Amino acid sequence: MQPKEILKEHVSKTITLTDDQFDYFFSHFTYKKFKKGQTIISEGDKVDCEYFVLSGYLKSFFINDDMKMFILQFAMPTWWASDYNALYSGDRATVNVDCITDAEVLCLTSQDREKLCNEIHEGEHFFRWRTNKGYVATQKRLLSFMNNDAKHRYEELLAQYPTLYNIVPKQLIASYLGVSRETLSRLYHS
Repeated sequence: MQPKEILKEHVSKTITLTDDQFDYFFSHFTYKKFKKGQTIISEGDKVDCEYFVLSGYLKSFFINDDMKMFILQFAMPTWWASDYNALYSGDRATVNVDCITDAEVLCLTSQDREKLCNEIHEGEHFFRWRTNKGYVATQKRLLSFMNNDAKHRYEELLAQYPTLYNIVPKQLIASYLGVSRETLSRLYHS
């Protein structure tokens, strides 16, 4: 499927745009390809885009002062990724985004997003819905961290995203779950 069709299918699950409206909507996106391991956003960068994943897998992560990595998000096809604090506030990035696999994305600048929201009412509805959905997912993940043990979080992850375990390296899944690689291995074999 072509990038335009992938985005159109994704958007049409939430809003209805005429062909002309969607053509205009799509014209604000830029197509980019990245290789496995390539960095999209590094801590300290100025961030002016969010990324809609067409193919491949990205990860958003933070590295603390002790050089420990914390995975915030895996972004798979039809997901979005960025350092949203930096994107909206103009601050420098504190979150890194890179490619777990080769990836194709559509980039949308914050300026173009605002333009689309101002010019297409349905576009504003789409972006608000998507932001709300992301907020709810983040809240659920935080509550799971506060309330569930590692085994339960692991089972939740596999139930929600069964293909993840075959694509994403185990050490990254362990980081996402907040456990060691050894603990993940025990969970996997129990």
